Amino acid sequence: MERRNTRQIKVGSVTIGGDAPIAVQSMTNTKTQDARTTLIQIRQLADAGCDVIRCAVPDMEAALALKNIVAGSPIPVIADIHFDYRLALQAIASGVQGLRLNPGNIGGTEKVKAVVEAAKPKNIPIRIGVNAGSLPKDLLEKYGHPTAEALVEAAWRHIRILEDMEYRNIKVSLKCHDVPLTLAAYRLLASQCDYPLHVGITEAGTVTSGIIKSAVGIGALLAEGIGDTIRVSLTGDPVNEVKAGFEILKALGLRTYGPTLISCPTCGRTSIDLEKLATVVEARLADIKEPISVAVMGCVVNGPGEAREADVGIAGGKGEGLVFRKGQVVKKVSEDRLVNELFNEIDKILDERKK
Repeated sequence: MERRNTRQIKVGSVTIGGDAPIAVQSMTNTKTQDARTTLIQIRQLADAGCDVIRCAVPDMEAALALKNIVAGSPIPVIADIHFDYRLALQAIASGVQGLRLNPGNIGGTEKVKAVVEAAKPKNIPIRIGVNAGSLPKDLLEKYGHPTAEALVEAAWRHIRILEDMEYRNIKVSLKCHDVPLTLAAYRLLASQCDYPLHVGITEAGTVTSGIIKSAVGIGALLAEGIGDTIRVSLTGDPVNEVKAGFEILKALGLRTYGPTLISCPTCGRTSIDLEKLATVVEARLADIKEPISVAVMGCVVNGPGEAREADVGIAGGKGEGLVFRKGQVVKKVSEDRLVNELFNEIDKILDERKK
């Protein structure tokens, strides 16, 4: 699919925009003031594949703690700032590689100028983040309620403040919990500028409902070539955000990330506990980092053919099953040996790739 042509920015070592890989972001839910605990979570997120991490900066203690967090983080750190420009200045002094800050909300031109002058020599990009739940009152009065036009107009207010200071190291997000509104807003802004866009559905919900809403919203935009970095916003452990983000990108062929499980739905021909089998395989695949496609099929008649594009797979029958590679049967084994034989083949494939 053809991606929208955007200018590139750098968040530390991570390039965003243009033809760079779409970056997966998350946000810590620890207290930033507790640098040790925050770093533990950041390392967990980095291990899951997170490209960039954002930390809330509600006060000066948090801004000061960022110095140790940045020093110990394996991935670039973005400071999330609201209202107080002094926190942004301290975050920059603490070494952050990016800011999430709305210039119109920090107290006037001179304060914005101070932040820009501190950020510019360090090549620190600023993300402008517009949220449907916090639109300016005059825009709500003008449009009656949050609309795509209202969100985009709010974004341009912030963008122009930075452009007037000749600062274009910018990326933009337009967050809503409403999927159709999010789609409309991003499409409108994408037609008006070439700034890289950070895409997500805010306040999406729990793992169950939030992943569905995010997959629909983020996936639809990415399929249209809109989006340079994403966050799946979920209630709970942020590691789930990273995993879900990569699954969305994998589904669209935009990033490779660990194993891909192909599993057929059950039907009247199924004579094996396919749900249990697929669940066991999925759990064991969690320890594998290399990209590999693995099929778990419920029919020995059609299974190998239906999953011939998979690197390796199994197809279960009554009391026995087939192990196959690229659609070609390797062996027939008893049902109780299927999973172990599958992972023997997976090990062989991964070893062959190393040679």
